[in-house]
Amino acid sequence: MSDQLSQITQHYREILKGLGEDTEREGLLDTPKRAAKAMQYLCRGYEQSLDEIVNGALFASDNDEMVIVRDIELYSLCEHHLLPFIGKAHVAYIPTGKVLGLSKVARIVDMFARRLQIQENLTRQIAEAVQQVTNAAGVAVVIEAQHMCMMMRGVEKQNSVMTSSVMLGAFRQSTNTRQEFLQLIGRSK
Repeated sequence: MSDQLSQITQHYREILKGLGEDTEREGLLDTPKRAAKAMQYLCRGYEQSLDEIVNGALFASDNDEMVIVRDIELYSLCEHHLLPFIGKAHVAYIPTGKVLGLSKVARIVDMFARRLQIQENLTRQIAEAVQQVTNAAGVAVVIEAQHMCMMMRGVEKQNSVMTSSVMLGAFRQSTNTRQEFLQLIGRSK
């Protein structure tokens, strides 16, 4: 077991004891290690970089029309309570000579989602990363998510959905461009 995994495992064992649990009972014997492995997996975005994710998948293109990837599933952990928020991201950009490999957009979303986050920052990080990689004329990101920290504790509102957006370049400057994007993702009439 790696040093990092061993430390996280020990911390989970202490948390369980602090909650009054018997970490020697059958059902909990391996829980600290499983929880540690799960947390490492859920936070694997810290070990990834934008260059690694994109891996040179930029392709020359004359297209200068909006490219949208809709309904990208995302799973993240709220940095305030370490509880999940789950939703989908819609990402658009306007190319200026290069297009990004389709799967790379989803991988960028995942890289930032797999870090402790708040949704507002996640939205901006995705937009800025797509802008940085593509040098697009504009980038738009909308995220819709349900937050377990609001559903399972606190106000306990089961049907609430948080929507956040970031508009850069042409999406920020042009009402028509922004409106077209929102219409295409079904968020405007």
